[in-house]
Amino acid sequence: PTFGGSGVVATELGLELARRGHEIHFITYRQPVRLALLSHNVHYHEVNVPEYPLFHYQPYELALSSKLVDMVKLYKIDVLHVHYAIPHAYAGYMAKQILKEEGINLPMVTTLHGTDITLVGNHPYYKPAVTFSINKSDVVTSVSKSLKEDTLKYFDVTKEIKVVPNFIEIEETEAHNLICKRSVMATPEEKIITHISNFRKVKKIPDVVKVFFKIQEKIPAKLMMV
Repeated sequence: PTFGGSGVVATELGLELARRGHEIHFITYRQPVRLALLSHNVHYHEVNVPEYPLFHYQPYELALSSKLVDMVKLYKIDVLHVHYAIPHAYAGYMAKQILKEEGINLPMVTTLHGTDITLVGNHPYYKPAVTFSINKSDVVTSVSKSLKEDTLKYFDVTKEIKVVPNFIEIEETEAHNLICKRSVMATPEEKIITHISNFRKVKKIPDVVKVFFKIQEKIPAKLMMV
């Protein structure tokens, strides 16, 4: 539900499916930042995690799995699309198994986004769970070819991974933004180096600046950070 690429793409995908007549349910711990309005076929369900002194860390995966089961049964949901292998694919699998015991077969699509594989998922403590979750998904997609290659390199994945790149609606962007001419940002002789992210610490912004410093020592350039 954050400003990261996974949250934005998941939300926009759901909204587009809703515009095409499908009923969409967002199930997460906080309303997605890009989900401003709800409607008759766009719903948001908050995952509440009760706090018990017994637990040093609150069991979010259990709460999420239970919420998924309840919402699937209540709204007759047909497909589960989870973003991030950990914890969502893991919780999704648990929900699938619970529903299966009740005679409900729910297909699950897992989309891998990046840090769930290269940073978090590759940690020895999580690696077995990530591998298991990916292999138990009915369909697995990756947002880039390089991420697919990293997944196959770091994990013993037997499931086919389909590459479905993240997208930008150019027409939507152009309709709401002022025209930004190149001449405003740089001279014809200057190269424009662009960094686009949510500027979280994991994006290593200081490294971007260091790399740009090296570039502008060799050629005229401007750094644009979006």
